[in-house]
Amino acid sequence: MERLDRKIKKIAIFEGQKIRRHWDGEQEKWYFSVVDIIAVLTNSDNPQVYWRVLKKRLIDEGSNETVTKCNGLKMLASDGKMRLTDTADTEVVLRLIQSIPSPNAEPFKLWLARVGYERIEETHDPELAINRALNTYLKKGYTQNWINQRLKSIEIRKALTDEWEKRGVKKGDEFAILTDDITLAWAGMNTREYKNYKSLKKENLRDNMTNLELVLNMLAETATTEISGKREPKNLPENRQVAKEGGTVACHARQEIESKTGRKVVSQKRFRVEEDKKALE
Repeated sequence: MERLDRKIKKIAIFEGQKIRRHWDGEQEKWYFSVVDIIAVLTNSDNPQVYWRVLKKRLIDEGSNETVTKCNGLKMLASDGKMRLTDTADTEVVLRLIQSIPSPNAEPFKLWLARVGYERIEETHDPELAINRALNTYLKKGYTQNWINQRLKSIEIRKALTDEWEKRGVKKGDEFAILTDDITLAWAGMNTREYKNYKSLKKENLRDNMTNLELVLNMLAETATTEISGKREPKNLPENRQVAKEGGTVACHARQEIESKTGRKVVSQKRFRVEEDKKALE
């Protein structure tokens, strides 16, 4: 498996060959040039023609949705001009790779099969998912202390979302609105602004919080859950008011800490593994 992972990593950077990509800040997604990926995986002399043939085959097979999700974006072409080219996000790229009969695509297909099998096993035994998350954090260099705190934050977040569902809040946009209200109230910026402040894109914001940031975020979410349980808000505006009040509780704690230490709590840095390790020594 380790050998396969190394092979995946090698192909993921396409052995130094340039794959044009575009970051969509609104959707928080990377979009990759389809013909560039096809050129690398197939060594085709004419990847544009290969893509046209592949599109027709996918449509004939009933995979119209995969093709329609390939959006046209203007990207810098080899002649130095901005030209329209088909692009796809990571999910669609992986679907396309499955349809490409090429030795270079085989490691991806094996990896996808392995991941699919692991997720099926996790539905039967959720503890496997927890262990996988633990191992992932450890491999990234997080300390055990930080990991324990992060797992607790997941438990607190789950309690909050359960409370929101009980109050009729809809998953997706409404969850995001309330999360923004909480974050803005305690940190002084909404979730996207916070991620931009830390120069994050796809990375999880909580995974890049310092210990203190994570604790204050947990306090804000716990306070929101407790206030909501007591007040029982009936609609989104009432839930937003509760979210702001919960975040304000953590804001007061942040301001008190900053007044005592003379340092800002909200940091531009990502997770500080080395500093956490030194603190434990």
